[in-house]
Amino acid sequence: MRDKSSATAVGAITAGALGVLGFSLSLPATRVAVQGLDPWFVAFGRAMVAAVLAAGYLWFTRAPRPTRDQWRRLTIVALGVVAGFPLFTSLALTSETASHGAVVVTLLPATTAVLAVLRAGERPPPAFWLAGGAGLLAVLTFLVASGTVHGALSVPDLHLLAAVALCGLGYAEGGALARELGGARTICWALLVALPVTAPLTGFAAVTRPPQAGVTIWLAFAYLSVVSMFLAFFAWYAGLARGGIARVGQLQLAQPILTLLWSALLLGERLAAPAVVAALAVLACVVLTQRTRAGRPAGTS
Repeated sequence: MRDKSSATAVGAITAGALGVLGFSLSLPATRVAVQGLDPWFVAFGRAMVAAVLAAGYLWFTRAPRPTRDQWRRLTIVALGVVAGFPLFTSLALTSETASHGAVVVTLLPATTAVLAVLRAGERPPPAFWLAGGAGLLAVLTFLVASGTVHGALSVPDLHLLAAVALCGLGYAEGGALARELGGARTICWALLVALPVTAPLTGFAAVTRPPQAGVTIWLAFAYLSVVSMFLAFFAWYAGLARGGIARVGQLQLAQPILTLLWSALLLGERLAAPAVVAALAVLACVVLTQRTRAGRPAGTS
């Protein structure tokens, strides 16, 4: 029994880590895409492309239709991760750097953990909150020391805060729903739920500002559509469902560091020396959060 539990935990962490790796390039790719494409087209076009892939996957696997209650919950998932996060990050990154976006995304693991308590009934132990809080502090300290945090709260910051709040909701609800539907079907059905909205908005954005972009910009858009909006969620929701939303969600403490590294390598954005120290500190905190015993959802025996 213990071996089986350990295998499940390792599988959940591996799946969650793959999801984080896929998401870590989302902000840099968005930053590239919105330089040549309308932010509304980037936000909803990626969801529309992913919905086509989702329809193919659901048809090929002959997935059963969700129940009425599951449709309602899928709407919440769609609001958070299909519409909310892509739209508000696209709007923010038209004028801000991907590195700056990593500052606010630092709040996402904590937001996800709180919403896991509210939406999924999880009860992480005090040690979990201490480790997660230490990881958050380590990332914020690095961001301040590296000069990434600067200036007063701006409109792009408000967009990023809205993106984090909605994404945390979509993660918590989607992670709980993935226990019933599976990670892949959860994101696939959520993409189809949103399609009646994302398709018209994509068309309107394309007509209003016809896309005129080079190969690099279209490659960034393709990454957002295929990986960030589709494949990464297969692993991410599977990890949340198997290992606990609050617990596995803390793997995202490493995402800002990865995003900053991608931004430096691909976009030439500045990266200061304290990154290595911060990365090691965050890694230690992530390990601690994964070693805490997950609390049972409320109402379980």
